[in-house]
Amino acid sequence: MLVEEFKQIKYEKEENGILTVTLNWPEKKNALSPLGLLELGYAVEHADKDKQVKVMILTGCEEAGAFSSGGYFSNEMLKDIPEKYRTEVNLRDMASKKLCLKFWDFSKPVISVINGFAVGGGFTLPVICSDLVYMAEDAWWALFFIKRAVIPDFATTVLLPLMIGFNKAKELFYLGDRMTAQDAERLGLVNRVLPKEKLMPYARKQALRLIPPKGPSLSIKLMKKTMHIYFRDIIEKQLDLENKMWTKAIRSKDFGESLKALKEKRDPTFIGK
Repeated sequence: MLVEEFKQIKYEKEENGILTVTLNWPEKKNALSPLGLLELGYAVEHADKDKQVKVMILTGCEEAGAFSSGGYFSNEMLKDIPEKYRTEVNLRDMASKKLCLKFWDFSKPVISVINGFAVGGGFTLPVICSDLVYMAEDAWWALFFIKRAVIPDFATTVLLPLMIGFNKAKELFYLGDRMTAQDAERLGLVNRVLPKEKLMPYARKQALRLIPPKGPSLSIKLMKKTMHIYFRDIIEKQLDLENKMWTKAIRSKDFGESLKALKEKRDPTFIGK
């Protein structure tokens, strides 16, 4: 897929080596549909092969008021995907294994700029793909998977405990409470919290520090590869396990109840089956 074909993301490359990839589906709060996830995968491929690209900045379009509202699924979601690319979409890959591994293997730094609320996949995507994370002071994160009686994705079930400890990760997984940008910074999930108007300028300033003449980009690539390679097999196995557990979860009565409750705009009544 060519970057000119992208519909739900923007791919903007600059001569200084910065590539900005923007989630761009404002009417759905930058939700992650099968099309958007496919386009992200192609964006990573193009950026990895392009010698001019030194750093990727990942963010959400301002019009959405969100970084991402998470996964989006509907009966007609495949209609948005050009027919020649539909065979590349695996609806059983609920953990987004293919995209996760592309990001994990991506040789260049990724700076995530969280400029609005980020829930579900909007939380877990930055966890798998980011080298640095900067967040607006009024933004918030939440793992709402529990509210739908399913489990997290993007290998977060192994990465988040490594990052913040098992007990705190379980608290976020099990309860699905909102977390402020300041909470995320205290937990080490965010490198810095800033006023929204200063967020992108600061991220760009840090990106330029990773690019020649200020930054030795080859050394940074080698550091990233050295840090990531040990965990690669672990992450791949965890993604397979997440997909297995997703299959069990979406067959449950609780999952059906969550969808019914969502449609009826009420809290679900779970039975644990």
